Amino acid sequence: MIHAEISIYPIATRTTSASFYIAKAIESIQKIENLKYEINPMGTILESDDMDTIYKATKQMSETVHNLGIDRVEVIIKIDSRRDKHLKMQEKVDSIKKHLD
Repeated sequence: MIHAEISIYPIATRTTSASFYIAKAIESIQKIENLKYEINPMGTILESDDMDTIYKATKQMSETVHNLGIDRVEVIIKIDSRRDKHLKMQEKVDSIKKHLD
């Protein structure tokens, strides 16, 4: 299973808020097959069993922001590709929570 955390930062917008651009980027990946996503305050977690799907989503999100008139987009992506276990996002979170007091 492959998990990726992607953060997209549109540069030189008219406002300090990026939520409009982030929402449009997320809308652009909603119909990609074999992709799940989860939004958090600092980015978006992508989940797939195919690295090309992760790359496709990343490209689509950044291109969407560019197509909204933003000439510069910073993208930070962190990828966890694991082949020994097939854990979903929630299973990883649950694994951590069981160790919390």
